[in-house]
Formats: sequence, structure tokens, C-alpha cells
Amino acid sequence: MSAFHEVTFPLDIALGASGGPERRTDVVLLGSGREERNARWAHSRRRYDADYGVKSLAGLQAVIAFFEERRGRLHGFRFRDRLDCSSAQPGAAPSPTDQEIGTGDGETVAFRLAKTYGAGGTAYRRPVAKPVAGSVRVAVGGVETGSFAVDAATGVVTLALAPADGAVVTAGFLFDVPVRFDADRLDVNLTSFAAGEIPSIPLIEIRE
Repeated sequence: MSAFHEVTFPLDIALGASGGPERRTDVVLLGSGREERNARWAHSRRRYDADYGVKSLAGLQAVIAFFEERRGRLHGFRFRDRLDCSSAQPGAAPSPTDQEIGTGDGETVAFRLAKTYGAGGTAYRRPVAKPVAGSVRVAVGGVETGSFAVDAATGVVTLALAPADGAVVTAGFLFDVPVRFDADRLDVNLTSFAAGEIPSIPLIEIRE
């Protein structure tokens, strides 16, 4: 049975990865020349290739060991996207007021972490399921609180007390992307590797 392994892909190799978000949009060209476009996915899905992060045979061996332990595509794992792994603005540390994650109703105590891109009616709200342990900070009504628990496997924050009706709940955090290998095979040619050619290491985000 497949499972998710709460382990992180080697950070030094992840630093050199390429990739980013992908969306699925149907575009129909009408007889008039106009287009009709329809988004098939509510959320984007990220793809990466970690080949550029492999700079040595030791790094390549680490990837092979990680691949074997995950049984290829079978088990998911964490991946640190260095371009987008924080609730804060680039260069800033996470603060408890970075992202709005909910509004109190006097009863609800559980809120899922999320990151919002853009503003207004066109903003995109991305669910965050894999926060980095120890990085989450929470505020209720703009006041930081330490009375909460975080499920690092789901991204759900549970407050000790339900926020008052209308109180805005915010959070700051670092996070990983849940991914799996997108191939059951790694082609390694040591001669090519020594000449500067690195095997492809495709990764794809797992949706929950």
C-alpha cells in the first residue's frame, strides 16, 4: 500500500531544482475567432526536476538511496521549493499575521493553513498541508498566541480556545510541497555524468 513518508528530499539538491506550478485549462477557438477558456483544475499542481542540484557522485548516490527507499513512485515525501516555501514576503521571516486562515465564529477551533496569492476577487488561495515543524506562528485578532497545536502532516491548526465571532485568525509558517517521483526509473550514466550531463529526476506534487 502506498503511503506518505514525512521525510524531506535532500535540501542541498532541492536548491538547484527547476520547475513550478502547472494548471490545466481548456481553450476552445470559436468560428468567430474568439476563445472560450475553462479551468479544469481548482488548484495548480507543481512539477520539478531536481537534476541541476546534483553536483557530485555523492549527491547522486544520495538521490538513488532516497529513490530506492521511496520505492520509486510508490511513496510520497516532502520537497522544499526554495522559491516558494514561506508565508512571508521574500527575504522576511514568517510572522503571525502573514496569512489569513479563517474567521472565528465562537465555536470553531480548527483552521487549515493556506497561502494567498494576489488580492481582491482574483486572488488564489492555496491550501498548505506540510508546514515545517516548529515554524508556525498564530495570531487571533492581531495578537499572537502560543495556545495552539499544529498537525504537521495535514496543516491543520487547532486553537486551545475558539476565537470570538468575527475575530480574524492569521498565521505565519514555512512549508514543504508533498511530492512523489514521477518515474519508476532513474537512468544513470557515470561517463555522461562526469562530462556534465546529469540524469533527469522528475518530481510531481501530490494532491490530497
